[in-house]
Amino acid sequence: MQEKIRSFVEPEVYEKNRAFIATIFQDETAYYQNERLDVVRIAQTLRDNGLLGLFFDAPTSMKLTFHSSGSPLFFVKVMGDALRDLGYYRYMTEYSKNDVEGFIWTISLTSEYATDPTALQRELRKRGCDIADMRRINTHEWHYDIDMHDARLEVGELTVGAQVELKSTLSPHWVNVSKVKTLMLTSLKANQWHPYIAFYDGKMRLLKIYQRDEKTWQIKIQLPRDTVYAKISDLYHLKNIKEGLQIEALGEK
Repeated sequence: MQEKIRSFVEPEVYEKNRAFIATIFQDETAYYQNERLDVVRIAQTLRDNGLLGLFFDAPTSMKLTFHSSGSPLFFVKVMGDALRDLGYYRYMTEYSKNDVEGFIWTISLTSEYATDPTALQRELRKRGCDIADMRRINTHEWHYDIDMHDARLEVGELTVGAQVELKSTLSPHWVNVSKVKTLMLTSLKANQWHPYIAFYDGKMRLLKIYQRDEKTWQIKIQLPRDTVYAKISDLYHLKNIKEGLQIEALGEK
């Protein structure tokens, strides 16, 4: 545990506050969960006591590396949504690799503060994920091991008979359609909608794509078996559905 604490703070900070650190971490058993070191709680305690430096004097380039198993597409979608909700909208993929040891994704971004592990954990848990381990490479670089065993997208769930208006956004609409068999989609007002709809299972494996290269007012689609998520967009540009869409769930699965 002391090695993990030491890895999270600057060497001079650790040495200067060694006695204080020993005091606030006196009850080491409180920092274990199911016999696993609760690294996020350790980081939170350091942060709450002013020992975890998360803020920079000016906008600074950072690197975040995430490692997990499972579908890379699902992983990037879940992580991207979590990062967006933390306020990280602009980042670049620097490295990615998928092999028998899992999927690794490294991104770079510029920010005035480092990612707060507690806040990241909160967003990930909304999506059924957990930070299994993490380590600080240096002041501007962190590595996270993410448990995606129960991962899910945090998107609205449609129930049979529901009619929902999908308002204009800067990104495709995602909906959970796990409980329905058929969708009725209607283009509103002055749209120029050219449908592009992708269907995925619970692990974000692509099941089917429906697309139409002509202006469309309404379509009725039967969902492929095992569909959990639908991504609804336009074949060319989201501006074509700037007035929004209406979606109706028909038929219980």
